[in-house]
Amino acid sequence: MALSSGPLRIVVLILTAGLTWIMGSILLGTHGTGFSRLQQLFSSPENAVTTEPRARKYKCGLPQPCPEQHLAFRVVSGAANVIGPKICLEDKMLMSSVKDNVGRGLNIALVNGVNGELLEARSFDMWAGDVNDLLKFIRPLHEGTLVFVASYDDPATKMNDETRKIFSELGSTNAKELAFRDSWVFVGAKGVQDKSPFEQHVKNSKNTNKYEGWPEALELEGCIPQRTVGTQ
Repeated sequence: MALSSGPLRIVVLILTAGLTWIMGSILLGTHGTGFSRLQQLFSSPENAVTTEPRARKYKCGLPQPCPEQHLAFRVVSGAANVIGPKICLEDKMLMSSVKDNVGRGLNIALVNGVNGELLEARSFDMWAGDVNDLLKFIRPLHEGTLVFVASYDDPATKMNDETRKIFSELGSTNAKELAFRDSWVFVGAKGVQDKSPFEQHVKNSKNTNKYEGWPEALELEGCIPQRTVGTQ
């Protein structure tokens, strides 16, 4: 017992002396001491944990807020046949894999252009499905209805002339040339007078495809002015 208590007393004495020195340095405000250098070491820029300030995100992840009487949106096409598309409006996810309401083909959300409320959201298989299901969905649209479209895998194999014509009347520039496994995102409206400014299209080409057999995924975001009157 005597042999083990000796080293223990030495350790206690060293710790007591060290604590006394540190407390004295704090109370006396001593500068240039080892304690001060220790403080500087732990507070030096090399040892400080620094993080880049995060850019503020607004509705649907937009980098800036939309003006009043505008609807913030983001539409993302599917990536190949692996990652499903997303449609976000006013910070509400209308369609996504998490919501389990997306599928191969065209994913379409219909929205009231006056108040931004979701009317209906459905996916249409354009490889093995029936194009008449899509036509029944988009033929009877009310004036001012907003139409959000995101492709996934193949958006065009079952498209016919009537389908392409309707999308063109909704403001699409690319619907007429949409082909097998193209990537396409589009926001249009029933009764538009001009072509929609919200559309992106990438052709399926083995020379430029980002994924094997599929082009890159597309992302479209912006602010849509709300209609002040509507017949929906």
